[in-house]
Amino acid sequence: MKKIFFTALLLVLVLSGCSSNDQANKPDKKDAKVELTISAAASLQDSLNDIKASFEKAHPNVQINYNFGASGALQQQISQGAPVDLFFSAAEDKFNLLVQKGDIEQKKSVNLVGNDLVLVVPKDNRKSINNFKDVSRAETISVGTPESVPAGKYAQETFDALNIWNSLQGKVVYAKDVRQVLTYVETGNVDAGVVYKTDALTSNKVKIAATAEDNTHTPIIYPVGVVKETAHPKEAELFLEYLQNQTSMDIFKKYGFKKIH
Repeated sequence: MKKIFFTALLLVLVLSGCSSNDQANKPDKKDAKVELTISAAASLQDSLNDIKASFEKAHPNVQINYNFGASGALQQQISQGAPVDLFFSAAEDKFNLLVQKGDIEQKKSVNLVGNDLVLVVPKDNRKSINNFKDVSRAETISVGTPESVPAGKYAQETFDALNIWNSLQGKVVYAKDVRQVLTYVETGNVDAGVVYKTDALTSNKVKIAATAEDNTHTPIIYPVGVVKETAHPKEAELFLEYLQNQTSMDIFKKYGFKKIH
């Protein structure tokens, strides 16, 4: 009888030990890495990559993955159910479409930074284009597609305000985003292009010919917010807060963005 008892006790201890080992080998959910997908305007690429490095150093359990593109295209992707945690737009109108639809909660969003619209030309500037009106001298000029690229819409507004947009038809080379506009100018494929100041400052192959007056276009404001269907609301709000701290704002300033509040 004693032999049976000790055998049973030994079996219980062995099973208990296996169970403990299994628990010990399971990763702690608290230590599991969370991946956030941030859809952001192409003009934010350099500044957000810097912010990613500092954020992940401070929060090693969260990995940031960016999806850069034209704000209009990104907005449509989110509307169609793309798995995105935050949206960082280069225009309020694209962002507000998602707020109105209920895809982004107003209370979990903020208008974060501003920008300037500039006319850029190749470094040699053979066409002597020195201001927005001089664009009439260009054979080709590139702007973002106004329907999906906010910078393209701002460019159209500026040329409309100067009463020269209609005269540019036939000269305009449309681009999918501001970075493509910049590339066209850098490579000499066009005589001029309209981008944000922040994009122009990243290149040593172009120069800024002129800055658009604020009263010639809609205010350039970059709103950012948490997408309602995020699978990681806690981490998404953490990153939203981080974007607003002094470290992040200093990075935005370094790349030419303006503080708006």
